Amino acid sequence: MNAPRIALIGAGSTVFAKNLLGDILSFPELAGADIRLFDINQPRLDVTEQVAHRVASAVGARPTVTATTDRHRALDGADFVINMIQVGGYEPATVTDFEVPRQYGLQQTIADTLGIGGIMRGIRTVPVLADMSRDMERLCPDTLHMNYVNPMAMNVWGLARLSPRIRTVGLCHSVQHTASELADDLGIPVEEIDYLCAGINHMAFYLKFEHQGQDLYPRLMELARTGQVPPANRVRYEMLRRLGYFVTESSEHFSEYVPYFIKNGRDDLIEKFNVPLDEYPRRCVSQIGGWEDLRVKLQDPTEPLEVKRSVEYGSLIIHSIVTGQPRVVYGNVMNSPATGSGKLISNLPDECSVEVPCLVDRQGIQPTRIGHIPAQLAGLMQTNINVQALTVEALVTGNREHIYHAAMLDPHTSAELDLDQIWNLVDDLLERHGDFIPQALQAAD
Repeated sequence: MNAPRIALIGAGSTVFAKNLLGDILSFPELAGADIRLFDINQPRLDVTEQVAHRVASAVGARPTVTATTDRHRALDGADFVINMIQVGGYEPATVTDFEVPRQYGLQQTIADTLGIGGIMRGIRTVPVLADMSRDMERLCPDTLHMNYVNPMAMNVWGLARLSPRIRTVGLCHSVQHTASELADDLGIPVEEIDYLCAGINHMAFYLKFEHQGQDLYPRLMELARTGQVPPANRVRYEMLRRLGYFVTESSEHFSEYVPYFIKNGRDDLIEKFNVPLDEYPRRCVSQIGGWEDLRVKLQDPTEPLEVKRSVEYGSLIIHSIVTGQPRVVYGNVMNSPATGSGKLISNLPDECSVEVPCLVDRQGIQPTRIGHIPAQLAGLMQTNINVQALTVEALVTGNREHIYHAAMLDPHTSAELDLDQIWNLVDDLLERHGDFIPQALQAAD
């Protein structure tokens, strides 16, 4: 392969783009890459373009960098497409996903993966990704689409139904981040940990967690039993006590995927498990508020620009496909691959998105077959898969009733609201989101 052509879609996410560019351009084999930066926000795109040149200079790379608000230009002939968009942004979309449910007494923490917020984000996002994939079919049909956008499982599943010709892998950092956190809790260097993880995005579990052949689960269970756990991780350690396995996604995320931790009138649970209600809006407000200071810092040539490798898989995948160097990454793919070689996780549905270890080399992404996972883990995952399935079905068929069905089966929503409240809540959200919702699914007049 000549210099790889890499399109970053949503490149106005400057900090994330900076990290990915640093990872990519630090590889000598990728230092001359053709980088295309695309965003609909011109001011943010301008900043990322300047940062890209500074990153290249810092690592001694000489890429070709093009910044454009023309998506077709960015995708044309791309070998790799890295997606990091947010449809609707913090305002109005995320604000709506928190404000409207709160009026019904439904509290959330992140609202980007499951729950009523995750459902609405999926309804907004999958059609945009599908439209983009249709462009890829025309402009770069052999590309590898690496999706970092949430709700990950719904997005990967929706694209498999709506745009199956484009190779898509969903990428997250929860597996590697959580491994580092647990290593810190145990006082062991993370590079010495050997683990195997599988499940669905944001609800995958470490099936093996070892150090030099020794099972580390007894030590983790002891931390959970004695309460010697970080305050921000009380939810996950509690689930370890109940299930026997540790989940990959953070406690603030996981607390809204299940019906156990966020309940009206149960402030004792919120305090006991340190559940950060409305965490994501606070985070967004902080990031938006600090954007101007960040812009000035990133653009100032006298300000040192630190470039160090992140834990993201994107650059590793590109490097392995370009050079043939084999690696294992964790990717989100469909449970029954298109090859027809059988399910990756045997006791999850054929048609769902799973997160499993994948070999990467010149042949691309090759998922690992896991087989049977513990029944209690599969059962808990199924409660989330139900919601994902119905959201995707609504998008594929245009049947709006399936949005209500998804909400009524959502573990947290159904634990808090009755059926009339759920139906009214969905109506209100569809109306407030307006044209961010596909026309077939918009609220009736």
